[in-house]
Amino acid sequence: MIPAMVLSWSVFYAVSKVMVDATGSAIAAGALIRAAALVFLTVQLLADGQFKELFRPGKAVWILLLIGLFGFLLDLFANLGYAHGSLSTGTALLKTDVLMANLITVAVFRKKLYATDWLGTLIMLAGVLLVLGVDFKAMTWNPTDLLFLLSAACVTVNAFVIKSAQNKYSQSSDVISYYNNLVVLVLFAVFSIVRGDLSAALRQGTDLRFWALIALGGLAQTGIYFFYYRNLKRYEVWVVKLYLLLMPVVSCFIGVFFLNETITLVKALGIAVVMAGAVLILLRGKLHREEAAAT
Repeated sequence: MIPAMVLSWSVFYAVSKVMVDATGSAIAAGALIRAAALVFLTVQLLADGQFKELFRPGKAVWILLLIGLFGFLLDLFANLGYAHGSLSTGTALLKTDVLMANLITVAVFRKKLYATDWLGTLIMLAGVLLVLGVDFKAMTWNPTDLLFLLSAACVTVNAFVIKSAQNKYSQSSDVISYYNNLVVLVLFAVFSIVRGDLSAALRQGTDLRFWALIALGGLAQTGIYFFYYRNLKRYEVWVVKLYLLLMPVVSCFIGVFFLNETITLVKALGIAVVMAGAVLILLRGKLHREEAAAT
């Protein structure tokens, strides 16, 4: 489940990057990819016999709609931040969702995190920034950079809300996925239609490759819902967030094999640092076996 989740996210971001360039609009690309995901999610629910569950969520309907709203806001805030701010600053600030997950785990849910957990988190985060090629010298600060922090906060809070919907409201991961995707799709479609982005994007879709990429993006988005939500149900949120830090590493290799990108010395160093931090987290049980047993 963990490798599949990381791979799904990596493919999704790679396809999204290509489609944003092809359509000239992040909002239109998001709407088209989520429309494709809606098709895959519908087929999945019909095959599993869960489609009828969509029409009887009960009181949980509000939390399902809230999850979709957070899903839309995290993209909106990030896009607005990039429109008015620095790429390097935005990339760095968006990764603070990992630290936010750690803080919420400790402060709100009273779970214990060891010093090695924090150290492993910081090591992986540092490695990710190297892999992403964040230029610290080019980083600037302006008020609109707060939008990146809002996006990171939405990502983090949404993960905990999803886990609550699964545990407290007994909603299946697939029903949550469907509502999330549907709400985000509707909001993206409304924004793109009002701006005229969707019609302009559709005029670009004159060849089979365009629609094949849209389908691949929709399939990757469906994979995210399937694996990410199941991992949230099984693991603590902070653990899932840490595993997602492996995503830039996978994306780096996707870029090499499919997008004609190269692995620089800095990126290679970053990959090594990320893996070192991951090893420290994976050794958590052995490093703190006696303390955990006493607790």
